[in-house]
Amino acid sequence: MDEYKQRVRKLKLMSDSLRRRTSIYSQISDIDKKDSARSLKALRKAPDPGGKMQKIGFIIFWVPEPTGISNAIGAPMILAGKYLQKKYNGATLKDIASETKNHNYTVTSFKDAMF
Repeated sequence: MDEYKQRVRKLKLMSDSLRRRTSIYSQISDIDKKDSARSLKALRKAPDPGGKMQKIGFIIFWVPEPTGISNAIGAPMILAGKYLQKKYNGATLKDIASETKNHNYTVTSFKDAMF
């Protein structure tokens, strides 16, 4: 009789666990809304308008042309791209994780130096 009680108890625990899992999965499916998906995408892959503008500026700047108009267009694009890179935060989750890892290493090395 005791074995049956243990089996029933295990089955109840498994059904509770399954109920919690399905609840979590249904909550995760709610994340699939348009705005949430856009935010998560931005965290995974942040756009980099400054870098793109610099690349286009360099391409235009180095195009051989006798009048020099491409130089007049390309140089400001390069400078604007550099400005955007300084002002725009294009950090992704990978960048945040690596910075956290570096910070953790610095704190650990400081603690080791103190003791």
